[in-house]
Amino acid sequence: MRYLDILRIWANRVLALLAAASLLAMVCLACANIVLRAAGSPVEGTFELMGFLGALVAGFSLGYAQLSKGHIAVTILKGLLPAWFERTMDILCSLAGTLFFAAAAWQVADVAAFMVEMGDLSETLRFAYYPFVYAVSVGCAAMGLTMAVDTLQILFNCQPEEAR
Repeated sequence: MRYLDILRIWANRVLALLAAASLLAMVCLACANIVLRAAGSPVEGTFELMGFLGALVAGFSLGYAQLSKGHIAVTILKGLLPAWFERTMDILCSLAGTLFFAAAAWQVADVAAFMVEMGDLSETLRFAYYPFVYAVSVGCAAMGLTMAVDTLQILFNCQPEEAR
């Protein structure tokens, strides 16, 4: 269990760094476009590039947000129900999230493979879409791994690695 926890922490930190770099690139691109637009020559394909980079930010940050408990959680009934029921619900919800993100990673990768077959390219810059779609699939897989480890930790009453 300890190795799975270390793997998810390491993977999500790497992906979070890539998300941060993508976000920084978005800021730089937006600033450059503003300055160059004022000079009469905007960056060509800014809209496409912002979309690609936004996909990287969103996809790569999923698992880290889950790891740091940054996602919204509805806790209106927390403490009002028996502990065994709350634990059971936590396990079921975490398991459902694991299955959802595993399926999402698989389906998004399937869409990327289809894009490779079709040779889809962006309108303005003629960039291939599929690397960015595969990247989102990796982000979904990292989220699935994080939720799977969460499920196991709840199930076996393990303490997360960072809490030790």
